[in-house]
Amino acid sequence: MAANSSIDPIDIGTLRTLVLVYDLQSFSAAAKRLDVNQSTISYAIERLRGALHDPLFVRSGNGVTATKRCATLVTWAREMIGEIDGLASPAEFDPATTQGSVTISCNYHERQTLIPQFSTRLRAGAPQVRLVLLDAAGHGDVHLKQNQCDIVLGPVGIAGEGFFRRHILTDHYVCVMDRANPLARGRIALSAYARAEHVFITHSGEWQPLYLAALRARKIEIEPVVSLPNHDSLERIITGTRLVATIPHHLARAMRGGLHVAALPFRVPISIDMHWGARTAKSGLHKWARGLLAEVAKACAA
Repeated sequence: MAANSSIDPIDIGTLRTLVLVYDLQSFSAAAKRLDVNQSTISYAIERLRGALHDPLFVRSGNGVTATKRCATLVTWAREMIGEIDGLASPAEFDPATTQGSVTISCNYHERQTLIPQFSTRLRAGAPQVRLVLLDAAGHGDVHLKQNQCDIVLGPVGIAGEGFFRRHILTDHYVCVMDRANPLARGRIALSAYARAEHVFITHSGEWQPLYLAALRARKIEIEPVVSLPNHDSLERIITGTRLVATIPHHLARAMRGGLHVAALPFRVPISIDMHWGARTAKSGLHKWARGLLAEVAKACAA
């Protein structure tokens, strides 16, 4: 029989703790997330340090920074945790009887265009499954990497081992305005668009719309007359004014129809992708939910 390895005592719970400390860059934040004492986190990391003969984390300001070997270990641990979670999932999946939750991190665009139909179909197919929505607000990648969500939806890129992507919808920008706005009378020229009274959606300063970069590439800078943190009051603010907002086409379609929708004088595609991690890659529930989301997106694009 082979001699025991120094890594033998390391269990899956210790690996989960390692990944959480790595993602949060803090022992105390990891303890708060797990609702345990910080000493519990420290003990788990010390076990790994002794087994691997590496400090794994070094102090950096108010948090910690991972060593190179720690980063390599976390990549492997994510895959291992995902494999084990997959094995723990029931071999047969029946959405009608399964219990659990599906947590999705997304923006207003997806909550208005995809989530309503998805929620209806989820409730019909899996009535005992709970749907939880998080506001991505530029932090969808963090939500996924810290296991706060199961799926991220939106125009984001999440790179790294143990993460998966599926493109589900391509949108594009349009202009919305009051029906009495002079710009609503015909096709909008780029020069007229640049001179318009613009409303900017700032996404609370966490994300910048793609069309602004496209304008800068054309050496055009526009300044907002009104800046809003999100889209929820946009229709009421534009009505009765000469304000113009540039928003995704499918979001404009989801509005009540009180505003005029016009083509943008330049085309900027918006790639709506679905991202998930190894933790839920083989879960019957989450595979089913991802397929349902893709079906809803296909219907939306039709």
